[in-house]
Amino acid sequence: MIRRGIRISVSLLVVCLLSLGSALAADKVKGKGVITLRSGNTLTVETDEGTTTVIVTPDTKVQHPIGLGARKKQVGQEVLIPGLKLKFEGTGDQSQVTAETITFDQDDLSLAKVIQAGLNPTAQQQSKNMETYQANKNATDAEIAANQAAIAAAKQEIEANQQRIAANQAGIDEVAKATAKRFSELGDFVVKRDYTVYFATGDYSISEADRQALADLARHALTYQKGYVIQVAAFADSVGTAANNQVLSKERAQAVVAYLLQDCGVPVARIVSPGAMGETNPAASNETASGRSENRRAEVKLLVNKGIVASGGN
Repeated sequence: MIRRGIRISVSLLVVCLLSLGSALAADKVKGKGVITLRSGNTLTVETDEGTTTVIVTPDTKVQHPIGLGARKKQVGQEVLIPGLKLKFEGTGDQSQVTAETITFDQDDLSLAKVIQAGLNPTAQQQSKNMETYQANKNATDAEIAANQAAIAAAKQEIEANQQRIAANQAGIDEVAKATAKRFSELGDFVVKRDYTVYFATGDYSISEADRQALADLARHALTYQKGYVIQVAAFADSVGTAANNQVLSKERAQAVVAYLLQDCGVPVARIVSPGAMGETNPAASNETASGRSENRRAEVKLLVNKGIVASGGN
């Protein structure tokens, strides 16, 4: 009887230890940072605490907020590209996490795509180097030595890319700080030029005439070497829900900003946006069709520092 009691006690102890081990192994981990490298379903993320390896599985939810509420939209895992700021939650520890959810902001994805566009030529060169290596696997010793040198150069390029990503992240953070500072200092600026882009109902595409007008405003802005910003604020009429109109006004602001950045060559640090204003500050009454058409707009203003204007600048 005593031996049986001992066996039962030992069995219970083993079960408790296994349960405790499972609980510890399944610790929840949260974090945020920037993707510096992606290899298949493995992300290398730089956080404030160091480097974390984030494993993405088919069950991982990748999402971004929409509207003003807590709603989130799920998207494909292909958006997880180097340069993207994100938040992750899953199981593991600070060195490696199997992600259950990954959340990012649409603005951060746009900036990450700009970063990737700049790194594309280097990535293509790396691909060519690796193809050369595969084609010459059975070559002479001298050719093999040359291939090894090419591989070493490719590795150096990868390290350089990682440094560029880190530098771009520092630039993104600097832009965010500079933007906040510019908003607080807008009282020291005067409007030199302005233009209003109008949109169709539920749409955020820019007409050819508006593109030409924005290009003219950008050309004038670029004549200033310093002391100017371009402010973009977009609006919607009252058709539909307030939440949807908030999202629509943001898409309109982003469309204008993308055109100024990509087609007009305006530096990203010179744009104060996106100002998603939703249904606020209507330019006309929403009770009439003509009034609503005036409210579906994006206001673009070239602001120049008062000191430059006073000194006789453009």
